[in-house]
Amino acid sequence: MIQDFRSKRIIISLFVLISLFTLHSSLFTRETYAVCPICTVAVGAGLGLSRWLGIDDAVTSIWIGGLLMSISFWTIDWFAKKDFKKLKDLKDNHIRAASFIFWYAITLVPLWMGGLIGHPLNTILGIDKIIFGTVLGSLMFLVGMWVDKKVRKIKGKQLFVYQKVVFPVTSLVITSLLIYYYGGYLY
Repeated sequence: MIQDFRSKRIIISLFVLISLFTLHSSLFTRETYAVCPICTVAVGAGLGLSRWLGIDDAVTSIWIGGLLMSISFWTIDWFAKKDFKKLKDLKDNHIRAASFIFWYAITLVPLWMGGLIGHPLNTILGIDKIIFGTVLGSLMFLVGMWVDKKVRKIKGKQLFVYQKVVFPVTSLVITSLLIYYYGGYLY
């Protein structure tokens, strides 16, 4: 019982800190990020909520993948807007690759070292559930971003407010529901 209270308190504290950081960033920035802070907070909130509710690792890690993809793009945009003289020699592809490697490693390596990744009974289709969900979530986040860009290109504008947020988050929700309800058949 005490452990549940502590974990809930940690999740709520992290959510509040992320929200405050996002609010600060959105109020004091001049340019728009390619992946907005609201989308990152929405994905992070979905991740925290699913873990708190005790939802399966395959579903929870879909949100991990979406969050990592969002943070990686956010970091790439941040570096693109800064004027680092030492980074001018590096190609943009190197910075992009470093961003993805950094965020995925800083998240997945501790999970592996802690024994959450690699447990023989925690698999789906013979792949660890966290790895499976992270890859699937990353891909579905990209699909949501692609659909948003495609709709903007075809229509010449966004269809509704926060479309850039709704499409990636909706793709993660649909994928989560499919794995949650039909994922048991994949074992």
